[in-house]
Amino acid sequence: MAIDVAAGALSPVTALALVGAVGVGAQLAAWRLNLPAIVLMLIAGVLLGPVFGVFDPDRDIGALKGPMISIAVAIILFEGGLTLNFHTLNDAAKGVKRLVVIGAPLGWLTSALALHYGAGLGWEASAVFGGIMIVTGPTVIAPLLRSARLSRRPAALLQWEAIVNDPIGALAAVLAFEVVAVLNAGVTAGQAVVDLSLGIAFATAIGIAAGWLIVRAFRRGWVPEYMKVPVLFVSVLAAFAASDALLHESGLLAVTIMGVWIANADLPSYEELRRFKEHATVLLVSGVFILLAAGLDFSELARLDWRAVAFVLAVVLIARPLTVLASLIGTALPLKERAFIAFTGPRGVVLVAVAGLFGDRLAEIGVADGALVGPLAFVLVATTVVFHGFTLRPIAKALGLTGAAQPGILLVGGNRFTTAFAEALRKMKVPVLLTDPNWSHLRAARAAGLPTFPGDILSEAAENHLELLDFGVIVAATDNDAYNTLVATDLSPEFGREHVYQVAREKEASSRHALPSTLGGKAFGRGMTLRELEARVAQGWEFRVTRLTEEYTLENWRTDQSEAVLMLVIQTSGKFRLPFKGDNVKGGDGVRLMSLSPIEEQEAAAS
Repeated sequence: MAIDVAAGALSPVTALALVGAVGVGAQLAAWRLNLPAIVLMLIAGVLLGPVFGVFDPDRDIGALKGPMISIAVAIILFEGGLTLNFHTLNDAAKGVKRLVVIGAPLGWLTSALALHYGAGLGWEASAVFGGIMIVTGPTVIAPLLRSARLSRRPAALLQWEAIVNDPIGALAAVLAFEVVAVLNAGVTAGQAVVDLSLGIAFATAIGIAAGWLIVRAFRRGWVPEYMKVPVLFVSVLAAFAASDALLHESGLLAVTIMGVWIANADLPSYEELRRFKEHATVLLVSGVFILLAAGLDFSELARLDWRAVAFVLAVVLIARPLTVLASLIGTALPLKERAFIAFTGPRGVVLVAVAGLFGDRLAEIGVADGALVGPLAFVLVATTVVFHGFTLRPIAKALGLTGAAQPGILLVGGNRFTTAFAEALRKMKVPVLLTDPNWSHLRAARAAGLPTFPGDILSEAAENHLELLDFGVIVAATDNDAYNTLVATDLSPEFGREHVYQVAREKEASSRHALPSTLGGKAFGRGMTLRELEARVAQGWEFRVTRLTEEYTLENWRTDQSEAVLMLVIQTSGKFRLPFKGDNVKGGDGVRLMSLSPIEEQEAAAS
């Protein structure tokens, strides 16, 4: 039986299954409720552990807890290293470079000061925790930016800062911990310097060697495609264990450097590797956070007096603003954007995971304040996430830094049909943008005054210059079926597969040309090809909007406009969705339908 009734304990298998189910379930519920996932994970973990006592990591997992958290943090930091591409950073805005080059060390210093003078921690714990606090939460900032719908420049700065500073914060914490560990080992100053230098050198060498071997093996074809992810996964664990055996906790430095090396190797299969690691990180972050939250000791939280409040206020109102404003001196950013970025610094799960690990390690080597690092991390994360979650959009709106209130439609392909569709959307006040790699294909759209982007939607230029957060739906409708499929497949992870559409392929019915369901987007326009849709526009068909009532229902509309192609369903709330082939469209009083209809049906419906 899984549960020991006498002791109230769970078996390790049941405990691990519960951790996974609750962690992923909390993330899924947060997505459905449009809330920060970390808030629900914190609540779920505390309810499971300290409140109801259903799950106690020390009791139910025991000796496995420490190694599990260490390995999970190592993989999380490796994934963070995979995001640090120096080429991309060189192409980034000047403000991002300053937030990294100047902001990271300055943030380390100001955070350590806030910990020492605000929370009352000693310098050793403050130096280690201060390094971790450089991380502003890449897993938290992205959903907050999506819900706040910020304009492109401040959103890009905040997101890039979070991504790049993630591994840098981890490196800072590892280095600080190694210094503290060596100093507490009871050796002379000279020996401490030698031990620390050798440890860092070994960790760096192992990280570079492991990254180099992976890159060489993948480039030379020594590893088949289906084995690349397992080989990478095992290599990360091997590098972590090898470095950790030489110097305790140096494995975290090794795997972070390994990730950075691979990220800058320009591997053809890099995107697939990175996406897998992102998926693995979601699972690991969920698990680690539930483990740490369930293991919270209320007696430790009770030790946090008014100084914990002073620490959080010092971070939010002094350390973060001072770091950002000093870093951005001399840039062309408007003052309101600098102020907004300065007061936006939510911390996330990575900070809690790494802080929990190093807090335990500090306590083990005799740093008494190490026991307070974990609780302080929880308080900081919970406060900043809740605060920014509820204030980000109102503040951005007050400063005039928000994008479109309603997410729009991005049409890929400049032609007669997409131009007419975009004009109809504009009349409905739905934000729309047409893009096409061929400048001449957008001539009619430009003449009609429609917003356009001449260029490839998959290019870095599009990523850097388009307000992609303003668009919630993408429709690939070029005259190249292969390109439409590529666009839909490539952008599905970013937009969500349920929000990606494409016109039907010309030879889709043929078994020789049919593609797997995993490629491409939903069938747009009742499963019609672009050639069929353009033919109807050429024949004089027009876009028409019909409002349904209790008297004129969806069935009436279908009878009157049997030939019409339904393009858009607009709910009474103002939200819209694009029906796809096989979709079960539901009507209702006040629902509006946009369709491409022949003239005679429009006249019949009007009469």
